[in-house]
Amino acid sequence: MAAPEAWRARSCWFCEVAAATTMEATSREAAPAKSSASGPNAPPALFELCGRAVSAHMGVLESGVWALPGPILQSILPLLNIYYLERIEETALKKGLSTQAIWRRLWDELMKTRPSSLESVTCWRAKFMEAFFSHVLRGTIDVSSDRRLCDQRFSPLLHSSRHVRQLTICNMLQGATELVAEPNRRVLETLASSLHTLKFRHLLFSDVAAQQSLRQLLHQLIHHGAVSQVSLYSWPVPESALFILILTMSAGFWQPGPGGPPCRLCGEASRGRAPSRDEGSLLLGSRRPRRDAAERCAAALMASRRKSEAKQIPRVPPATRVTRRSAQESLTAGGTDLKRELHPPATSHEAPGTKRPPSAPAATSSASSSTSSCKRAPASSVPQPKPLKRFKRAAGKKGARTRQGPGTESEDLYDFVFIVAGEKEDGEEMEIGEVACGALDGSDPSCLGLPAPEASQRFRSISTLELFTVPLSTEAALTLCHLLSSWVSLESLTLSYNGLGSNIFRLLDSLRALSGQAGCRLRALHLSDLFSPLPILELTRAIVRALPLLRVLSIRVDHPSQRDNPGVPGNAGPPSHIIGDEEIPENCLEQLEMGFPRGAQPAPLLCSVLKASGSLQQLSLDSATFASPQDFGLVLQTLKEYNLALKRLSFHDMNLADCQSEVLFLLQNLTLQEITFSFCRLFEKRPAQFLPEMVAAMKGNSTLKGLRLPGNRLGNAGLLALADVFSEDSSSSLCQLDISSNCIKPDGLLEFAKRLERWGRGAFGHLRLFQNWLDQDAVTAREAIRRLRATCHVVSDSWDSSQAFADYVSTM
Repeated sequence: MAAPEAWRARSCWFCEVAAATTMEATSREAAPAKSSASGPNAPPALFELCGRAVSAHMGVLESGVWALPGPILQSILPLLNIYYLERIEETALKKGLSTQAIWRRLWDELMKTRPSSLESVTCWRAKFMEAFFSHVLRGTIDVSSDRRLCDQRFSPLLHSSRHVRQLTICNMLQGATELVAEPNRRVLETLASSLHTLKFRHLLFSDVAAQQSLRQLLHQLIHHGAVSQVSLYSWPVPESALFILILTMSAGFWQPGPGGPPCRLCGEASRGRAPSRDEGSLLLGSRRPRRDAAERCAAALMASRRKSEAKQIPRVPPATRVTRRSAQESLTAGGTDLKRELHPPATSHEAPGTKRPPSAPAATSSASSSTSSCKRAPASSVPQPKPLKRFKRAAGKKGARTRQGPGTESEDLYDFVFIVAGEKEDGEEMEIGEVACGALDGSDPSCLGLPAPEASQRFRSISTLELFTVPLSTEAALTLCHLLSSWVSLESLTLSYNGLGSNIFRLLDSLRALSGQAGCRLRALHLSDLFSPLPILELTRAIVRALPLLRVLSIRVDHPSQRDNPGVPGNAGPPSHIIGDEEIPENCLEQLEMGFPRGAQPAPLLCSVLKASGSLQQLSLDSATFASPQDFGLVLQTLKEYNLALKRLSFHDMNLADCQSEVLFLLQNLTLQEITFSFCRLFEKRPAQFLPEMVAAMKGNSTLKGLRLPGNRLGNAGLLALADVFSEDSSSSLCQLDISSNCIKPDGLLEFAKRLERWGRGAFGHLRLFQNWLDQDAVTAREAIRRLRATCHVVSDSWDSSQAFADYVSTM
């Protein structure tokens, strides 16, 4: 009897406290209650009034509310604000109560967005709090507008930060300055332990202050935090300084900006260091006007690329030859100005007549204008060649120099370094195209003026880097390639539509250098682009050679390379060490996905990759075209002989109408567990003869678990033929069937369901029915799906077939 007495005591306590605290609220609502007691705006019940009062005084009553019995607590939970609702979660779970429905309702009412259909939300509390944090940080939500969001006892950012697993920074780096501010120190410390993914979307040009805030934010979240993934999305014109900052910080390099506060987490060693240089100096060499190996190699790399582009131009202007004299003049004229800009004085304004120290000579304004006129390399895969500019000798005496206008950026350092030619004998000219030995293979990082790992302070780095639609200029590609050559902690790299062009060769060299590093962890590479200087199969062979320990490779090229068209002039072949006729060594590849451009592909090259991939478990070919069915059969025969571990095989957008015997050969393979023929025109020819042969092959295959046939015009007749796979005399163990986009009508689906019931095979798994003609008879379709759900799990949609047909006709 102790438990019921305790329950009654708690209930009495709740009623007494609620009655005392709601007296004022009850008196305020008494008048409207009398006039509209029976209308839709009827006054709240006494229990609801008590619950609201308790919610308003949770600062005093919180411990008592936690001890309430489950039935009472369940009615109070919807009345709490988000802060106490989050705090009471653990107690509610112990009492067998769930708050998921409340958080889902809060999401619908406050966020007013519908989650993606592909997203599976496992915890609505975490999803709401993460989105709430982002809205508050960007100022897109007013917490004072809703009582469920406003509570003076809690900080919205601090309270929700522990649930943030993914943070997105957009546009002008909004939110970075707020997070590194002193009042939000605890918020940043919480994020450092909870945040795993950092995303950048639609970045624009930012000022120096915002970049300094981002520098501190990345240092704490990556170097002293738990962020393991950095993704950049849709940056059409990347800002060099900002892009290099994100890359270098992600790779573990830490250089506090000029005048920036020391990191309190780095200890006394960090505080005692001399002022460090920024990433521009870190990656492109010293700011002192000198001609060292870094400048020579950087200039040679840029010159080599321009020489290959200039081959298509009949005449090369004389300005493309750079002399040692002009390089020395440029260093004398421009080096001091760059030093002034990148090493600002302690005060922003100088008094008239202030003398400069002899170590900082000044140049004239004419030299300044010539220096600032250098343009940055365009962010495209193949920029138009342009002549290198000469720098004129500075005129005038040392003295106060006219300061540059606000339009001049410190990024001119990059063009300055790439334009400077190598050091040779006085008066001797350096031909464009002389590339220093070892500049491309990444064996000597100092050759590019980039930091050597042993000479720079490195911290924890991320394991996943993704670049989506971020065009990489030569400068950005050189930076990325150098960092990759020693980025041993990187496990997954995604480069999607970055306009690499000929920079793909530098990427391959850096990946080869990374593979040779002890402790290299790179196991997944996703590469896609519009064009490639190499045919896709040769590129695949080069990647597999460079990374023999790779487990996952996804590669896609949308358009044929220039080498696929011998008629295009000026097609220079790739370096000899990139491609070769030698056999590919055995690799560890387990998953290979390839998206091909139009045109027939050489089957022997693909077979050579498959033969070297004995551990391959999953293969996907998208839009692949072969010269003949015999070539396709050669590929399938290679899979059968060399890829014994293959479990999943997928073909998409391939014309297999003339390869029916090869398809039957696949269906008889007793090692495959899942086969996909997506939009492959399987039943375009001889459907009456091919369907029975296909069903017979499947009935005798006891290892095949999944068959996906979307977009093959199966129709009602084909669906009824497939039903025989589940007959009593079948040894098939098929449990997943995808027949989406196959022109199936309701009557055919109903007959298919009846046959499954007749054979009594029981539940066989999943059946996907997306985008079929089931809207032509909704009643019959519902009946068919009802019968099917007794046999399998059905996934369908409400697709409008008439609208789809109209869209199809409009594009004809």
